[in-house]
Amino acid sequence: MACTGLEVVSRLADGTLSPPSMAETLPFTLLPPEEGRIELQAIPEARCCNLTNTIHGGWAMTMLDTAMSLAAQTTLAPGETCPSLETTAKFIRPISIHSGVMHVTGQVIARGRTIITLEGRIENADGKIHVHGTSSCMIVPCKA
Repeated sequence: MACTGLEVVSRLADGTLSPPSMAETLPFTLLPPEEGRIELQAIPEARCCNLTNTIHGGWAMTMLDTAMSLAAQTTLAPGETCPSLETTAKFIRPISIHSGVMHVTGQVIARGRTIITLEGRIENADGKIHVHGTSSCMIVPCKA
């Protein structure tokens, strides 16, 4: 029996489904999801610093893309997938290795028949926003 997207993401969060290998490269903790909304927690690591000794924008983009893609996934029926069409980010304040736990959220803004529109945020423990992003994903039926 095929699982809904929410069931798949819930299994990732509770550990009954192994995460993809990318989660080893840039580790994060996935909190229990809701339909259309997820939260990750991630601690920036020194190995992700750039020349200015702040966390590289690629780290933030990857965290946003992951959060927004997982939020989109929670809305899918069995047999659907949702590759990203585009993702953008606005870097509001730098992230450093001293920033502590960062809260990364992904939320569905609208879900149509073929496109899911999303918003993502990276905030520190005090709720200050560091990065804001948007994304759209295309809903595609999986081939049998």
